[in-house]
Amino acid sequence: MAPEAMLQLGILILTLSLFFVMHNLRNQTTQARTRTRNKNRQPEPNRYLAQASRHLARARSTSHRAQHARSALIEADRALSISPRDPSAHILRSRALHLMNHRVAALRSLDTALSSPAAKSLSAAERSAALVNRAVLKVAVNMRRRVDSAVEDLVEAVGLSGGKNSNSEALCLLGKCYEWKGMKTEANDAFQKVLDVHPDSVEARNGLNRLGP
Repeated sequence: MAPEAMLQLGILILTLSLFFVMHNLRNQTTQARTRTRNKNRQPEPNRYLAQASRHLARARSTSHRAQHARSALIEADRALSISPRDPSAHILRSRALHLMNHRVAALRSLDTALSSPAAKSLSAAERSAALVNRAVLKVAVNMRRRVDSAVEDLVEAVGLSGGKNSNSEALCLLGKCYEWKGMKTEANDAFQKVLDVHPDSVEARNGLNRLGP
């Protein structure tokens, strides 16, 4: 083989060798970076949210209510350590605190969950439920001072139900709030809306009986 051809073949082999070496080095660097990212990556908050939900369900169905409520609070706080503005985590935290009778702290968590822009990520049903729970807490913490604010939450919650009368919990509490405010006509209307959909509602029936004819 001519010296010139030998030289060209040698250059080609060297070039190919350098290409494969650089390619392998690039792959090794990429894999190392991926392993580092995976090692440093924080766990997804959804896992903690799911665990908090399970503990809350058990708190209502077992005798170890306080224990499961505390566990739910821990899981919700873990989720918030990753995503501090997640309204779902704040709602779960509020439910756990409520079960533990820490009503003021539970109310603060719901205020955070329902604050803009965090609440925009909630569905209409989730926001409605959170508003009802906040109204319940407002009345429990200080009915006299917070009844007007509770009414605002309940009216919004009913509105988020699409104008339907299916949100009996919100309507019953709304009727009671109107009753406490001396707004007999509005209270009567709220209780009657519940009975139109749930004729066997004892709470709504008792409300109408208290209001009288």
